[in-house]
Amino acid sequence: MGGVGQPDRRALLAGGVAAATVALAGCATTSAAPLAAGAPSPARPATPEAAFQRLLDGNERWVSGDLQHPDRDPNRRQFVAEKQKPFGSVLSCIDSRVPPELLFDTGLGDLYVMRTGGEAVDPVVTGSVEYGPLTSDTPLIVVLGHQRCGAVEASYKSFRDGKPLPGNLQAIARALRPAYEQTVREGGDDPVDTMARAQVKLTAASLRSNQDLAPLVAKGSLAVVGAYYSLDSGKVEVLAGAPS
Repeated sequence: MGGVGQPDRRALLAGGVAAATVALAGCATTSAAPLAAGAPSPARPATPEAAFQRLLDGNERWVSGDLQHPDRDPNRRQFVAEKQKPFGSVLSCIDSRVPPELLFDTGLGDLYVMRTGGEAVDPVVTGSVEYGPLTSDTPLIVVLGHQRCGAVEASYKSFRDGKPLPGNLQAIARALRPAYEQTVREGGDDPVDTMARAQVKLTAASLRSNQDLAPLVAKGSLAVVGAYYSLDSGKVEVLAGAPS
C-alpha cells in the first residue's frame, strides 16, 4: 500500500503547485490591468455642497484617526496621469503642520493646492486659485487659515512695533495689512488669532467677489469657503461661505 500511495501524493503536490501558479498568474494579470486613460472619476463631487461635504468627512476621519487614505495607489496615479479634474481648490498657509491633502484625507488628483505665508495673495496667487474653477469646473475653493500662524504673528508684531520684516517677508506683511487693521479695530484677548481669522474671511470675500469668480458663485456652481484649522485638535472650523 505504501508503493501505491506514494505516486498519488506526488501527483497531488504537482497538481497543487500547478493550480497555485495559475491562480497567481491570474491575480497578477488582474492587478496590472490598466484603467481607461482619461476616464472620469465616478466619485468626483460635482456640486459645491458635495465637494465641501467630502472635505468635511475627510477632516472628521483625520480628527478621529480613522483614515481611508483614498486615491493614493498606482491605479490612481495611472488614472490621473493624462488628465486631472480636482473637486476642490485650497489656499492655505505654508506651515508644515497644515498639509491640506492630509487633514482632509484626500489623495492624488483630488485638490488644487496653493500655499503662501498667511494665505497672502497677489495676482499670481489669485490666478492660481482661479485656475481650477475656470479650467476644470472645480466647484469649491477653501481659504484655510490656522492656529498659531507664524506669518500672521510676525506681520502683526511688525505693524505693531513699526519694524519691517527682513527681505521679501515684508511683502507678506503688506498683503496682511488689511487683516491687521481690522484686528486693531476689533480688539480682543488674542490679537494674533483674531488677525488669522480676519485674514481668512477677507481673502475669501475678495475671491468671492472677484470679477471672474463672482458669476460662478452667483449661479451656484462655485462656493468660496473661509475656514480655520486647529493645530491642537486637527478640526477644521468653518468661518464663512459654507454652501447650503
